[in-house]
Amino acid sequence: MYNWSTDLKELKKDKKKYTIWHLEQLVNFGLGKEKINSSELKKNWQKLDMDKSKKKYLKILLWPKF
Repeated sequence: MYNWSTDLKELKKDKKKYTIWHLEQLVNFGLGKEKINSSELKKNWQKLDMDKSKKKYLKILLWPKF
């Protein structure tokens, strides 16, 4: 994934912020050839800023009995 508007070197210094940013980018703007790590997605679920419909859909996929 290529992102021209973010200084990744600076962002990677804070691992938590980078993880959240990266997950949001993958969900909101596309995967390319990457896959989303479902355990990371679940672990950071409350912190992610996503489109409501995408969040609802992913919630069904991640927690089907919920």
